[in-house]
Amino acid sequence: MYEPPHFRETRTDILHGLIRAHPLGLLICNGAEGPVANAIPFLLDADVPPNGRLRAHLAKANPQWQLLAANPASPVLIVFQGNDAYVTPSWYETKRETGKVVPTWNYAIVQVRGTVKVIDDQDWLARQIADLTASQEGARAAPWAVTDAPAPFIQSQIKGIIGLQIEISEIHGKWKVSQNRPVADRVGVARGLESETAIASDMASLVRSYGGLDSN
Repeated sequence: MYEPPHFRETRTDILHGLIRAHPLGLLICNGAEGPVANAIPFLLDADVPPNGRLRAHLAKANPQWQLLAANPASPVLIVFQGNDAYVTPSWYETKRETGKVVPTWNYAIVQVRGTVKVIDDQDWLARQIADLTASQEGARAAPWAVTDAPAPFIQSQIKGIIGLQIEISEIHGKWKVSQNRPVADRVGVARGLESETAIASDMASLVRSYGGLDSN
């Protein structure tokens, strides 16, 4: 990933935070005919050194797991996409001053590399789906749990999936959130984003945080 220094994010807690907030990652590996990619939700075990560990599962009908099992030493790439937003030059003070501006796109993204262990163990898979469900249901007023479904039905579902465990060897983050613009332009971007959708408002918060604008 191209990482200009002013966009590079290296704080592990921030990188892990994006993974937790946006757990649907794009799992990419090499196949005989080129790259293979599937979007699947991941769980993060942050306390596993040195960079954490990811857990997930695939349908056994998905041939990607067979590629992973056949090449256990081959690294995979997982991409977690955070908030993103289009930035119009109309928000820049520089537009009014010189007109020398162009549109851009702001975004936060984490890329993870590691090797995969394929796991076909019923107890591991039962814990995996229970943990993944709890991570998404826990904050609901009436959370659904795996145990709410009939046990024979859940067992039949588990037979149709395969587990993945990825030890994170590298983790990289890029927060492209207008840090390279003059202060007046950053202020304009934050205000412009705040006037738009909720997702854009989230990006506005990043512009303010990374641009040193929290007090403006």
